[in-house]
Amino acid sequence: MAELGTAAVGLGRAESGGGADGAGVDPLLPREENGVDGRAIRVGTRRSQLARIQTNSVVTMLHELYPDLHFEIVAMSTTGDKILDTALSKIGEKSLFTKELENALERNEVDLVVHSLKDLPTSLPPGFTIGAVCKRENPLDAVVFHPKNCGKTLSLLPEKSVIGTSSLRRAAQLKKKFPHLEFRDIRGNLNTRLKKLDEKEDFSAIILAAAGLKRMGWENRIGQLLGPEDCLYAVGQGALAVEVRAKDQEILNMVSALHDADTVLCCIAERAFMKHLEGGCSVPVAVNTLLKDGQLYLTGAVYSLDGSDSLKETMQTGVSYPHQNEDGPNDDVQHVGITAKNVPVQAQKAAENLGVELASLLLSKGAKHILSVARQLNDAR
Repeated sequence: MAELGTAAVGLGRAESGGGADGAGVDPLLPREENGVDGRAIRVGTRRSQLARIQTNSVVTMLHELYPDLHFEIVAMSTTGDKILDTALSKIGEKSLFTKELENALERNEVDLVVHSLKDLPTSLPPGFTIGAVCKRENPLDAVVFHPKNCGKTLSLLPEKSVIGTSSLRRAAQLKKKFPHLEFRDIRGNLNTRLKKLDEKEDFSAIILAAAGLKRMGWENRIGQLLGPEDCLYAVGQGALAVEVRAKDQEILNMVSALHDADTVLCCIAERAFMKHLEGGCSVPVAVNTLLKDGQLYLTGAVYSLDGSDSLKETMQTGVSYPHQNEDGPNDDVQHVGITAKNVPVQAQKAAENLGVELASLLLSKGAKHILSVARQLNDAR
């Protein structure tokens, strides 16, 4: 059973359940007594400060769209939050940061859950769907340097400098790009990892998602942004997802207004690529997407653990389709777990096919062998 804490978001007050990090919920929204069917809408989230900030941003957007509704935030700890002494890739659980939240959703203890999309597996448990994918923040990875290395870049760090990252994807790419550096696991939430960097001499720098740093208000700590030429990003990185019960039409219709069509199409392609490769956090899989002039470009890559062996390809497809009234038996069709009725179905199909075709191309060139060896070596570490 997950540890629960609730926070009613209302006028001038926030009844906090006292998250593990001490973060409360900002009293951002005017209180209204009526929710859907006259009840409060309960929003599930992890306890970390970043998760609470992300959830508050989603609730704020919902309240701007539906000012008469009342929202209650329910915070809980997940498996991934509790196991802090093991690399994520070694734990072997696909739903590290989502399982407890989905259990609460299934038990009807919450009505919707806010996740970082990159934490959600490409196959969701039966009965759930991603009802909204919000506009993506910068998906790139960022380097945060120890204060003594301020002003440097990774290429300028001394030989054998230690870089902290818990991501096999980041380590594999950067080992090849910067062979003079060493890479070690670092776990914990953003606050914890920055504290480990600043207060000890163990790490010269750490790699984090730029989106999380920006949402926390710590953009000034970004010493270097890693573009696609240095490091492709994780599937779904930078996007927030709202997970709901697939048959809860009232809530599904409500949150669907948060969909950002461009982000939806990019993330469908990325998730389809990952799913067809059967990838996950235990193998190095990376992507980069660009939507321009009605064309969706997807770059996908797989790597050996040390980055010495890799495959990378780019494909594109047209996604410029008119929106049609598609009510009927297939109006709630999911594409790699995402239900987006306000995005043209043909465009979603094209994006999903793009991901599958790119994965098939890499598999035909030997991606399965690279990922299989990477998985075995990771398990043996």
